Amino acid sequence: MHIVIIGAGAAGCFAAIQIARQCPEATVSVFERLSRPLAKVAVTGGGRCNLTNSFADVRSLESVYPRGARLMKRLFKVFDHRDAMRWFEREGVPLVTQEDQCVFPRSQRADDIVQTLLRLMRRYGVNLHTGCGVTAIHPLSLGYRIDFQEKKSVEADIVVVTTGGSPRESRLDFLSPLALETVSPVPSLFSFVLENHPLAEHSGLVVPHVTTRLAGTRFKADGPLLVTHWGVSGPAILRLSSYAARHLHDNAYRADLVVGWLGEENEASAAKMLQRLSANHAVKQVGSVCPESLSRRLWHTLLRHAGISHERRWSSLSAKDHRRLASRLTGHTLTVSGRNPHKEEFVTCGGIALDQVHPSTLESRRHSGLYLAGEVLDVDAVTGGFNLQAAWTMGFVVAQSIGLKNGYLDVIDRR
Repeated sequence: MHIVIIGAGAAGCFAAIQIARQCPEATVSVFERLSRPLAKVAVTGGGRCNLTNSFADVRSLESVYPRGARLMKRLFKVFDHRDAMRWFEREGVPLVTQEDQCVFPRSQRADDIVQTLLRLMRRYGVNLHTGCGVTAIHPLSLGYRIDFQEKKSVEADIVVVTTGGSPRESRLDFLSPLALETVSPVPSLFSFVLENHPLAEHSGLVVPHVTTRLAGTRFKADGPLLVTHWGVSGPAILRLSSYAARHLHDNAYRADLVVGWLGEENEASAAKMLQRLSANHAVKQVGSVCPESLSRRLWHTLLRHAGISHERRWSSLSAKDHRRLASRLTGHTLTVSGRNPHKEEFVTCGGIALDQVHPSTLESRRHSGLYLAGEVLDVDAVTGGFNLQAAWTMGFVVAQSIGLKNGYLDVIDRR
């Protein structure tokens, strides 16, 4: 039996290892368009590889998987973050869980994950071919023919597609002969460019906890915010971009971003906080005393935007001044004029529609022996290790499904 995996990313390599381990008589081949495998894994988490999350702070899967939460809930019953952590640690990669619940190799080296996967592929005899761009997958009476840019073809009994996200819909053209329904891909997880950047002087500043929302919509997120030279980024912005990916795309990446600089504080509670500051520091200048979560420089900027001189005394502020400043602190509106243009999207939403696969096996409903896993499906997550966890989970489920269907396994094996 020849099993071909198209795409040597996280899902593809993980599936290849599991298939080769569980189906020792099968020939497993992986074909990758790029010159090196696992290129995305090597740079994720700033080169440290945020490979999963403890999920300790996750209230619902919908909050971390804007698309595909129901599917992931089902698949996690087979292989979840705990299984993934045990899997890597058994393979000699000690892990550490940070305070923000992100899980990294203890070495803080993404290459440890990459080399572990490549080593296991070699151990189990997986044939890895790089620089092989697939142009088409054709269903045959038995199996599939896969055509490559190099004018060559191979035949396979089983095909697993794990080509990752597709920033351009044309990247999915190789699936055309299969007539699978797709959801148009659009960018996700990107930072915002601000019009006339009112915070540019604070480039590099991190505010530990803010709330963000898009005015006139239900999209909102919270977490740390990073001010950049082009606009704003950080988990609060990246999460918001993920939740609102299609809305932002449909509106040409123009929107009113509302930032609450005091986290969950509302305007009324912020006004009371300002009144306490005024009572406790009446003779001091307003600019010399600021909320604990804000830097002095950002505080001065917010005062200026509220029309209040930082040299005024707290005792001179009127109730109207308090209300105006509270409104600025809890609902500062910034104009988004685009998304960060400096790199191709790391994550996209869209891809093969989820109703095209059996949710328990990820096998195509239309084509027996065709499986799809990873971001090529319309599944994507917010930042924090959740996208890679989806890759490990789906890669495992596909391997398990192939093993069970073809008589190699009769029990669940989480090795």
